[in-house]
Amino acid sequence: MSDEPKGRRSAVQAEGRCACGGVGFEIDVPAVWAWHDHGASSRRAQGCAYATYVGSWKSRFRMLEGEALVSRYEEPQTGAARSFCSRCGTPLFYERKRAPRMLNIPRALFETRTGREPRYHLNLGEAPDWAYRQEPLEPLKGFPGVMWTRPRARRSGRAAPPEPMF
Repeated sequence: MSDEPKGRRSAVQAEGRCACGGVGFEIDVPAVWAWHDHGASSRRAQGCAYATYVGSWKSRFRMLEGEALVSRYEEPQTGAARSFCSRCGTPLFYERKRAPRMLNIPRALFETRTGREPRYHLNLGEAPDWAYRQEPLEPLKGFPGVMWTRPRARRSGRAAPPEPMF
């Protein structure tokens, strides 16, 4: 048995892995497309304001290691499947029933370029009101590396910056 991953490879690949490193995979570059999903199901599955995905044809995807660590959950309402690492919980793959030959992978799992910039926004109507909306930011005095959105000044005076919770 060969140590080479299954499937045909292109000249360039991008490798990804979960947080614990137990699951490794690669896609042929360039990816098909990349986008930000603001939908509630992706937001909950990823634990963030929106999830950024890279889409790859399944034929251009290969598991490198840790296939036994991959667990799968199928959403009853949509039939979409989400896979994650059973050791560390990292969300790995998102498959939609209406696109059975496509595999969507969180962009953050890749350390190198995938050949596509995320230029599309899906489900913007589901974006939470607390998500960052390109408001102007400025440094928070006394906390290096922390930026904040200054509240609009009240007529009676300026608002004091809040104490960070970290």
